[in-house]
Amino acid sequence: MNAEIALIGGSGVSDTALIKNASTVSISTPFGFPSSPIVLGQVQGRACAFLARHGPGHRFPPSRVDYRANIYALKTLGVTTIIAISAVGSLREGIKPLDIVIPDQIYDRTKLRSNTFFEDICVHVSFTDPFCADISECLRQATQNVGCNLKLGGTYVCIEGPQFSTRAESNVYRHLGFDVIGMTAMPETKLAREAEMCFGMLATVTDYDVWREQEVTIETVISNVKKNEANTRKILKEAVPLLPERGETCECRHALRNAIVTSREVIPAAVKEKLGPLIEKYVA
Repeated sequence: MNAEIALIGGSGVSDTALIKNASTVSISTPFGFPSSPIVLGQVQGRACAFLARHGPGHRFPPSRVDYRANIYALKTLGVTTIIAISAVGSLREGIKPLDIVIPDQIYDRTKLRSNTFFEDICVHVSFTDPFCADISECLRQATQNVGCNLKLGGTYVCIEGPQFSTRAESNVYRHLGFDVIGMTAMPETKLAREAEMCFGMLATVTDYDVWREQEVTIETVISNVKKNEANTRKILKEAVPLLPERGETCECRHALRNAIVTSREVIPAAVKEKLGPLIEKYVA
């Protein structure tokens, strides 16, 4: 069984209540096993997959998530569209806890994570606009339909974690113009682009980051994560039917078209096999 759409659940969205007629598959990839078995089924009549980013029981901290295995596995299932859910802290007074943000930019502050599939060949993928505009528009409509407070656009700064920021760091991020802060958008978003998948994100605000002269406690974060969960489910239920059929017109689907620099004749057969689901149509 294949899927067209994938939902990647983060903090607070770790079960499969939305999936109907569910079945579970375990997939091995050249980059290891995904964080969790992948649940396949239907959401509002569309073929969907659900993957728990942090694994069953929230086992994996952000730096230990095998993002490459996750995205590769979804690619092999036929997924062309991903909606990712990510809990974030606010860097702006006007972005309040329990708001929904649909970011349009990312700033990467991670340093310990494998952030490309292409370690054996040279590939330079354009990443100017990291989120698919079509998916973001569907998420905007769905969020407004549900009646949640929404900020459309903004920059998500992704830190390594698992610790929260210092107050000095938080104020620097504000000075640089960032809007929300989290720990999981990278390299997930980059890898989706390398896999030529349309990617959109629902960033659910759990708290103000520490710039606001208040102590951020894990108790506050977890409490607001649980409150965000119900709204997130409603938004996803609204959004999935709005998602366009992903034909070959979206630019996300052609990210590798002019990006593979390595001469085809020097790519080893073993590398072609390893990266087959990603590059086969360009190197066959």
